[in-house]
Amino acid sequence: MPDCLEAFLDIETTGLYPGEDKITVVGIHLFKGRGARFIQLVGNDVTVENVLEALRGVSVIYTYNGRRFDLPFIRLCLGINLARLFAHRDLMYDCWGKNLYGGLKSVERQLGIPRRLKGVDGCEAVRLWWRYVYHNDELALAKLLEYNREDVLNLKTLKEMLL
Repeated sequence: MPDCLEAFLDIETTGLYPGEDKITVVGIHLFKGRGARFIQLVGNDVTVENVLEALRGVSVIYTYNGRRFDLPFIRLCLGINLARLFAHRDLMYDCWGKNLYGGLKSVERQLGIPRRLKGVDGCEAVRLWWRYVYHNDELALAKLLEYNREDVLNLKTLKEMLL
């Protein structure tokens, strides 16, 4: 499907519970043929309108563990059922089919997919967000956004290696 608009999507949150926690970042890498565009919605910009606008024209959304985390979180926090609006492929299940288990970073290590940012995981992403919110720490926000960017861009690399 080289002519379809693909979206690679990953979110960052304040925790694991959509009833209590909020989405802090939505990272989306749009890719069609040789054209690519990267979008990050942050904080108050994470709205129904902005998410749907960012995904306009998309044929398929790729995630890692998105069926169990990202898409349900978006549905519960924003009221958007992306699984109903778009084709969705959760690359975690493709990994399982090739005996690749663990979180995204673990699978990246198993496949030799490099990461520039070391030592940042989901827990650290939450801490970075709160450092930004409570202490106006722009460096913390920059690091969080770089972490999200690597997650999203590595989804495309993972898809290319798997499929």
